[in-house]
Amino acid sequence: MRQVCPGLFRQPEVDDVTDTEMTGIEEEEKPDRGGGEKPQVGDQHDAHILKVNSVDLMSEQSQQNRKEHHTDLYDGDDLILRRGQTFLMWLNLSRPFDPTTDKLHLELKTGAAPEVPKGTLAIVPLVAELQDDRWEAMIVKEEGERVQLSVNSVPTAVIGRYRLSVVTSGLEAELTSIHQPADNVYMLFNPWCEDDAVFMDEEEERKEYVLNDIGRLYYGTEQQIGVRTWNFGQFSGGMLASCLFLLEKSGTPASGWGSPVNIVRVVSAMINSPDDAGVVEGNWSGDYSGGTSPAAWSGSVEILNNYHEGGGMPVRYGQCWVFSGVTTTVLRCLGIPTRSVTNFSSAHDTDVSLTTDVYLDENLDPLDSLNVDSIWNFHETSQGTFRCGPAPLAALRSGQVYLRHDCPFVFAEVNSDKIYWQRNLDGTFTQIHNEKHIVGHHISTKAVGSDERYDITHLYKQPEGSEEERIAVETASRYGSKPETYSAPSAEDVSVQVTLDGDGPLMGSDAELSITFTNGSSEQRSVFLHSQVAVMYYTGVHKATLRRDRTEVDLPPDSVTSVEWTLLYETYQGQLIDQAALMLTLSGRVSQTQQVLATQFSFRLKTPDLLIKPIGKAAVGKTMKTEISFTNPLPHTLKAVMLRIEGLGLLSIRKIAVGDIASQASFSRIETIVPTLSGPRKLLASLDCEELTQVHGVVSVLVGE
Repeated sequence: MRQVCPGLFRQPEVDDVTDTEMTGIEEEEKPDRGGGEKPQVGDQHDAHILKVNSVDLMSEQSQQNRKEHHTDLYDGDDLILRRGQTFLMWLNLSRPFDPTTDKLHLELKTGAAPEVPKGTLAIVPLVAELQDDRWEAMIVKEEGERVQLSVNSVPTAVIGRYRLSVVTSGLEAELTSIHQPADNVYMLFNPWCEDDAVFMDEEEERKEYVLNDIGRLYYGTEQQIGVRTWNFGQFSGGMLASCLFLLEKSGTPASGWGSPVNIVRVVSAMINSPDDAGVVEGNWSGDYSGGTSPAAWSGSVEILNNYHEGGGMPVRYGQCWVFSGVTTTVLRCLGIPTRSVTNFSSAHDTDVSLTTDVYLDENLDPLDSLNVDSIWNFHETSQGTFRCGPAPLAALRSGQVYLRHDCPFVFAEVNSDKIYWQRNLDGTFTQIHNEKHIVGHHISTKAVGSDERYDITHLYKQPEGSEEERIAVETASRYGSKPETYSAPSAEDVSVQVTLDGDGPLMGSDAELSITFTNGSSEQRSVFLHSQVAVMYYTGVHKATLRRDRTEVDLPPDSVTSVEWTLLYETYQGQLIDQAALMLTLSGRVSQTQQVLATQFSFRLKTPDLLIKPIGKAAVGKTMKTEISFTNPLPHTLKAVMLRIEGLGLLSIRKIAVGDIASQASFSRIETIVPTLSGPRKLLASLDCEELTQVHGVVSVLVGE
């Protein structure tokens, strides 16, 4: 499983751009809260010069600007705008405006050294009529000494925090007065603007991928798809400031912040901590002392606020779904339509062969030291930095891996073949088997407008096994390090498949799988089968081998033969980590034909849910109660259990020490909540426990006024 972090909705006509120069960005000193005038030339008390006494940015959540720009959900009363769209402001002047003698323009500055050519300084002239694609302002209303301006921004404007100045002068421009309001102006990408590179045509999709502050993240294996609810919380208090802090800390110049491609690459790099002291420190060791277990997080708000308040100290700890959830929060907050996507049986290609390679010794046993390609996921460097994408989906579907950004890596994740190699006596390797349909299944995201899972595999690859899909794979392989891989196809008449019943084995119980052999020939076949089961990090990295077996299986002509395979609880007890992930590797040779059989099957042991039950009706400002319960499924005690609950509009993060929970024992707890926002809400809970991870629950709560 790989969390593809995250889906950037890019229009086909938008070209990727090369990386811009990298320099620091600093915030200029703010003026006094009351604003002020800065006469440039002559006597500032000259009675003839028009001056601005104050500016009303009409920035409150309930006012026209915030509603028309779809930013009324952001916490606070800052002026938050979307580029390529007009906004209004009132100017309170020292006297009525006289268009025959008075000059007026606006200046909007962002970054450390604002310049017009770099797009970090916008000079906004006063005009008689606004035109699209220009920074312009016009007077739309006059009331004595007050004038209302309609201001138009360009759809390619740099996003971020701007400092506004209103500049007035006379016809001769000998005297100039500058008024700087105390409040900043925030500019975001605009998916509602057709001329913005992030434009999205469907309103329901904009609501889902920009405005929805809660979502679903998928994990597990393709046979056992798990789901958890995640609070993106992109409009919560402090989120916009935290996201801009992240961009500033990246050291990239503000001049590059007008490109969504640049922003995505910066955010992709800054979410993880290697290279650049990014937001979240990854940890796959199973030891989370000194931080929070990745499975305990239920949302992004606490993580991003902690990072900002800590001055850029990475938050401990995260794994793929955490990186994905936080990335989605940041990009949605900045206005880029984004969704978190999970790819099951995701491959990690380490040698740019564009295949996933498994190495076996002379006896067909896995060579763990060489098997560094993984079928799940991991994170690698792109141009020397830990980041990935954005990669065009059309290029991935067709195998055009030479296009930017990181197409070879992403293609291998979703559509590479798994190639098995056997070591020869002289130390070289020979290709002995090819699994063509093993990578990139059930690519999943939350559906628009519902909590259902939406399978988007068709967007990433051609139908599995089709001629178009084979052409894409072989086209991509020609640009890899082993272009000769597909030169000699081999005939096969015996196949092997591993399956599990229902949702799979439960944590604390024996794990039972079925190994099914199909003999398509009219003759007897015999297979000498090697099997190995190993504990795996969910990234596909090998941790420890639990058991090895060898057995001979006889296959009658034209038959289907099943062999039951069981892993006792006593064998894996105390060995599992994170998502309770295991991998069964099978390899063997058909005695009569020397055909090689090989496959790998990932599965996990399911954990129970936390049960959450609201008690009574919910209303804003009114106390309500919720019952949270859980039963320990393991034959031993869970030690020092912590419970975490949160819900946007319901309550902030609450951490509760539960203590020990005996084997097969249940606990129940009543928590008091006072909702702060009306409408449909979700209450999330997760268990933080060393012996048992990925225990969580969610319940919908309808909050009345």
